Amino acid sequence: MLHPTIDVTGMEIPPAAPGEFLLTDDPLHRRYRKPLAGRFTARRMRMLTERIEQITAEHLDAMEQAGPPADLVTAFARPIPSIVICELLGVPYGDRDVFQANVESFVDGETGDEELMAAYTATQEYLAELVAAKRANPTDDILSDLTDGDFTDEELKGMGLLLLGAGFDTTANMLALGTFALLRHPAQLAALRADPGLADGAVEELLRYLSVAKTFSRAALEDVELGGRTIEAGSTVILSYHTANRDPERFTDPHVLDVRRRAEGHLAFGHGMHLCLGAQLARVEMRVALPALLARFPALRLAVPADEVPLRPETADIYGAKSLPVTWDA
Repeated sequence: MLHPTIDVTGMEIPPAAPGEFLLTDDPLHRRYRKPLAGRFTARRMRMLTERIEQITAEHLDAMEQAGPPADLVTAFARPIPSIVICELLGVPYGDRDVFQANVESFVDGETGDEELMAAYTATQEYLAELVAAKRANPTDDILSDLTDGDFTDEELKGMGLLLLGAGFDTTANMLALGTFALLRHPAQLAALRADPGLADGAVEELLRYLSVAKTFSRAALEDVELGGRTIEAGSTVILSYHTANRDPERFTDPHVLDVRRRAEGHLAFGHGMHLCLGAQLARVEMRVALPALLARFPALRLAVPADEVPLRPETADIYGAKSLPVTWDA
């Protein structure tokens, strides 16, 4: 069994902040996650398809009206999942940009300690105000529903931060990097354009191929035999999603992007009890947004050489593009 709260020396480390169920085990993990799990089922996420199509169309309209070139990150990839998760959780639209900028500073790998602390403090203050507002005047959203339970304000702040942060940054980077990968592999892009029925499988393949959430760590509570080796109790294990998703024993030619591949079983969303809560939401957003982008702009292409696209540094928690300059025939 692997556990998130013991370090490599076997000494117990401080518990996760209240509400941050990503870093907790049962029964606390179950207490936080269970009220949310039913909100993020595949069926419920499919019910959001029409709204996601509307948001996507609005941003594609804006891109088309503004004309080429465009930064696909700011014009398309970032706002779509940001708007969706904010609507689900009840974050006012006008607050989205400031909150989004603060959350990005947590994962971009370039924020200095002082700036990071300022962003974290501002985010905590904002969430405290939001939780208080939901308690006083509940609306039709997930955070308001959670205020009906027995969670403390600190727990609600932690749950809200995790859901909002994870709900847009990972998907935003998948939309940008997924487009980037297809533009760099024109044969795969042509295959997807020729057969829109490949879209769902192509999304799974892009999730496998890119694996934007790179690593996570756990600690063994007991000796574990894995791959002919013993992981001793108390040892920290660094889990590499990217390496697992490029395992030649699981995927043939794993370093090749193949939109026709059956990539089911990849670990881009993790596995087990900590499987990403928003996996189905991310899938729906990608299955709607990517085909719509490619259909709207048949001549979409990079506006700069591929090696000039600015990517996040290796120190970033989430692999991503800081911008993606594209152009097309107006």
